[in-house]
Amino acid sequence: MKINLLLLILCSLSSIGFAQTKIGGYVKDTNGEAIPFVNVVFANSSEGTITNDDGSFYIQSDKSYEQVVFSFIGFQSKTVELESSTTYKMEIVLEEEENALSEVVIYQGKTSKKNNPAIDILKKIWENRRENGVKKFDQYQFKKYEKQEFDLNTIDSALVNSRIFKGMEFIFDQTDTNSVTGKTYLPIFINEAVSKVYGDNNLNKEKEILLGNKNSGFSDNQTLIAFIKDLYSEYNVYDNYLQFFDKSFVSPLSTTGVDNYNYVLADSTFIDNKWCYKVVYYPRRKNELTFKGDFWVNDTTWAIKKIKLQVTKSANINWIKEIYIEQDFKVLNDSVFLITRDHFMSDFAFNKKEESHGVYGKRTTLYDEYEFDIEKGSAFYSKRADPYQEYVYDRDTTFWENNRLEHLNKDEKQVYSMLDTLQTVKAFKRLYNIGSVLASGYVEFDGFDFGPIFSTFGFNDVEGVRVRVGGRTYFGRNDPWRIEGYTAYGFKDNKFKYGIAGKWLLDRRNRLIISGGNRRDVEQLGASLTNTNDVLGRSLASSSLITVGSNTSLTNINLSTLALELEPFKNFNIRIGGSYRTLEAASNKFSLAYFTDEARTQTANSIKQTEISTSFSYSPGRKTTGYGVDRTIINDGDFAQLFFNYSLGVKGFIESDFDYKKVQLFYRQPWQVGGFGKLTSTIEVGKTFGEVPLGLLNVVPGNQTLFSIYGSFPLLDFYEFVTDSYASFHVEHNFNGRFFSRIPIVRDWNLREIVSVRGVVGDISEANQLLNASTSNPVLFAPDEQMYWSYSVGVGNIFKVFRIDAHFRGNYFDNPGARSFGVTGSFGFYF
Repeated sequence: MKINLLLLILCSLSSIGFAQTKIGGYVKDTNGEAIPFVNVVFANSSEGTITNDDGSFYIQSDKSYEQVVFSFIGFQSKTVELESSTTYKMEIVLEEEENALSEVVIYQGKTSKKNNPAIDILKKIWENRRENGVKKFDQYQFKKYEKQEFDLNTIDSALVNSRIFKGMEFIFDQTDTNSVTGKTYLPIFINEAVSKVYGDNNLNKEKEILLGNKNSGFSDNQTLIAFIKDLYSEYNVYDNYLQFFDKSFVSPLSTTGVDNYNYVLADSTFIDNKWCYKVVYYPRRKNELTFKGDFWVNDTTWAIKKIKLQVTKSANINWIKEIYIEQDFKVLNDSVFLITRDHFMSDFAFNKKEESHGVYGKRTTLYDEYEFDIEKGSAFYSKRADPYQEYVYDRDTTFWENNRLEHLNKDEKQVYSMLDTLQTVKAFKRLYNIGSVLASGYVEFDGFDFGPIFSTFGFNDVEGVRVRVGGRTYFGRNDPWRIEGYTAYGFKDNKFKYGIAGKWLLDRRNRLIISGGNRRDVEQLGASLTNTNDVLGRSLASSSLITVGSNTSLTNINLSTLALELEPFKNFNIRIGGSYRTLEAASNKFSLAYFTDEARTQTANSIKQTEISTSFSYSPGRKTTGYGVDRTIINDGDFAQLFFNYSLGVKGFIESDFDYKKVQLFYRQPWQVGGFGKLTSTIEVGKTFGEVPLGLLNVVPGNQTLFSIYGSFPLLDFYEFVTDSYASFHVEHNFNGRFFSRIPIVRDWNLREIVSVRGVVGDISEANQLLNASTSNPVLFAPDEQMYWSYSVGVGNIFKVFRIDAHFRGNYFDNPGARSFGVTGSFGFYF
């Protein structure tokens, strides 16, 4: 999941509430130390909260209360009279219990794992663990209403009077107070969607049909909406781990929960005629991916009736100050509880300081009109309709009045009219355009985008300083056709380069696309083992500003392609294409020369090759947005990828030089390993049948840059290993701070541990060795005696944006210029 979402939100910022009681403040001990996880409850009620890591709290209610009770293990409970219905700066001091056993009990509040009635209840939940209620039936269907909202928060005079909002001051006329944090906020965006969901548990199929979609002011927010839906993906509180923002949080209902949480039995009462127990829970340790909150559980079915989860401020997660979740369930019968409401709120911000400004991202999902055991048949689920029905995005007022499962409040209604007004304000348009450029990399004009601006400058030893300008046609994100191109100039070789490509979506339902293009440029071949015919793509190895040693092993390439691709079912793609390329060395210090006669007396320095390829790719779990010829992937790196390619070289066609066959298989799989982080594994194999020169062989991808590039070998130089048959693997595990969080002082830095291992084994035939006419640069050599391998250890999340990896070679130390150790780094925004 990428932090592009954060940029989209923060850069696109581009009333008094109805609650009758609002209180906030801090809880401390007699020494002035903050007490985290104190239970704060309005007297004679079940409405309450738990203090944060720093002892802060906020709670509000629609009812009027005169007292609030503070209680915590190891301290005397305290009841405080409320002099006013709104009190934000309370300072509560709790006194130590006289019979407190130890400082551990006093300051950390650890509850016993034995003879604890709350844990006895937890064990009952495990014994009666249930899936979502709909899984209990053969078939199911229900209506789903989803509301997504963004709010600008921490509104103060400095923000209102800032230059960024000059000309837009009127938007601050309507503000409210958040019920979780107590901060003033201003709604700035809202999207509503109504769907009908059908499922068949026997077929293991589910289908969601969008009935209506509406958003405030902007007609082109599909990407933003899709990013939010992906971040707030479906989850089941009964699972051991809940995944949000590419992180796995330990569920308070987890079978490992007793090792991560303290549990306290706090209350019991009737809810919807069912006797329920209230259990309060909070983390045993700081800096871990855990929650604080409470849940209500039925005393006979041991099913959850209500649950609240709030991420602690010390959790090792970036750019987010708060995560708050509420779920409600209704009783269908004595054994089935169905979810009726799911509310998820995040506070996105650049830092976790209390006074920092940010954006609330809120998603509320309501479920109703459940029906069961109505069989639809497999044809219903397999039938593909046009994915983009324009009328769905143009529903009238009557439709929304009849289909909303929750009425909009006054502030939400105001958003629609406010943003309609903002569209006419020049200051807002300017701010929105800046955010759009940062998010997409393109400067928008009418029907044309200039960019990507981040590719403007580059450097290599052949071109020297390289300047690139380009653009694309753009009339809307669902364009059925697109033309894009660029031109570049190298100040050392004094040559212009260019690339131009076009594609046309012939059938939106099956994504039948025809594409073609031509590129004349300088490129680093062998930047990846798997073949690519991307006309406009360019590897980082070809233009990195900082490298390890010189790189003159670049190639002049003239590539022309024509392809037809089809997606017969979701995320399965078939591509049939043809290409013609000429390759020659771009430097006199590098050679692609090969012998053209059996006597090995005549050579050629350029390769002309026609190739026909058929490829199949399958990416289960991939999520995209957009219905035009281009789509945006919104969960990049979070889904499996399987790729197979068969290529046929055709000699003699358009003066093509070689006959050959090539097969390649690539498989990449990310794994969420519970609370131990994320592991990503890649396996790749390939073989070339026939005699081919260096330019058509498989080069093991070295990395002479100082950047960490997944899939490359950071201690190999370009062309250090060349093969015609190979097998490689790469395994990387990010522990997400699992071990650093247990080290005092270090745990406050929120660093993340990363380890990886790479390996490749391959061969090159004697015939292909003899075909090569180069005697020095490069010398063809394959890792055939033993598998080449290396390992790396790294530290991520340095200042939230940097990662540093140290690499160690495992063997082949005798290779010319072999590097046994190296350091690479990378920059990025990750949660």
